Amino acid sequence: MPPQPAALAGPFDTLEVSEPDASILLVVLNRPERANAFTTRMAEELLAVFLAMEAEPDAYRCVVLTGTGDRAFCAGADLKERDGMTDADFARQHHLFERCFRSLLACPPPLIAAINGTAFAGGLELALCCDFAYASDAARFALTEVTRGIMPGGGGTQNLPRAIGERRAKEAIFTGRPFTAEDALNWGVVNRLCPPGEVLPAVLETARAIRDNAPLSVRQAKKAINTGLQMDRASGMLFEIEAYYQLIPTEDRLEGINAYVEKRKPVFKGR
Repeated sequence: MPPQPAALAGPFDTLEVSEPDASILLVVLNRPERANAFTTRMAEELLAVFLAMEAEPDAYRCVVLTGTGDRAFCAGADLKERDGMTDADFARQHHLFERCFRSLLACPPPLIAAINGTAFAGGLELALCCDFAYASDAARFALTEVTRGIMPGGGGTQNLPRAIGERRAKEAIFTGRPFTAEDALNWGVVNRLCPPGEVLPAVLETARAIRDNAPLSVRQAKKAINTGLQMDRASGMLFEIEAYYQLIPTEDRLEGINAYVEKRKPVFKGR
């Protein structure tokens, strides 16, 4: 495995960054006293982590994002920090937040959210920037921005309709009302519900399954899905084939065939 990017060594004030298993990166939002609400500093640290992932896509085969404790995944932006900000200060902070969200969307390996508790406002937007999510069955979800005189600005008006459909998303965003973990599962915000305390172990189990597959194949598949969904179907299928053919000359493709013939588990090296 390539060496860990220097940016992931920290030190961090608002995150815990670790490698719980080979080739898996765990990023934990660590402000439990404020329901893991994000601040300017947290956005700077998240941006540093995910820019490092984009710069060195081979460093890890799967990334997991969660929050400290069982109460909250992330309550969104810390409004106490915003109290007294000038319009210019607010705009500068939000520009940083925008870059942070885009860096999550650009993460080359799969990014999974382990939603251990409440995911409100920007916290739900963080989760929606991940490829998929598991959640505690006690979690609650909401985009509450219109109740605070603003609107979703971290991709919520784009990612929530793509996840749950236009009409449900409009109701959730226009009312700001919370919805349940069961709703989140039924509507497609999350893939699986787990009892409190069991979300992260379940996500890590899935991360290990992804980790054991050919990393170039997984990254190309992610690229084909994300890019193809922005195209008409015929164009998306052409893009898929372009992504597919880049895998033909790889060592991992030959390893997959050899392992099948020899009836053993393949050992993929990402080349």
